[in-house]
Amino acid sequence: MVQTDWRILVVEDDPDGQEVVATILEHLNIPLDVAGNSTEAEQFLFNGSTRYNAVIIDLALPDKDGWELLAEIQSVPNRANLPCIAVTAYHTSKLREEALKAGFVAYFAKPIDSTSFVRQLEAIL
Repeated sequence: MVQTDWRILVVEDDPDGQEVVATILEHLNIPLDVAGNSTEAEQFLFNGSTRYNAVIIDLALPDKDGWELLAEIQSVPNRANLPCIAVTAYHTSKLREEALKAGFVAYFAKPIDSTSFVRQLEAIL
């Protein structure tokens, strides 16, 4: 898949997590921006002119968590339908269910399985 007209925002505080997702997206030729916390993500999403096709959000962030960031995105009319994808190192089946019920369009436990990740990303975008 080569899709250069897409752009994804990755919200991940862990440098290793950032690198894993960035490597997968770069391999697919998908441009991305990386935010290390919710505050940086808000700058990209609400104060910039860049339009994102999806946001990949770590649920455990140092400032506002991924749940709070999702709620903020959903509350802004021109961003409310932006697909948000949850990633977490604290996986449980209950957490997956809660994330999808809250409005995340996909959920991935860390470490991310790149094959499954790519398939679901293609389906979402």
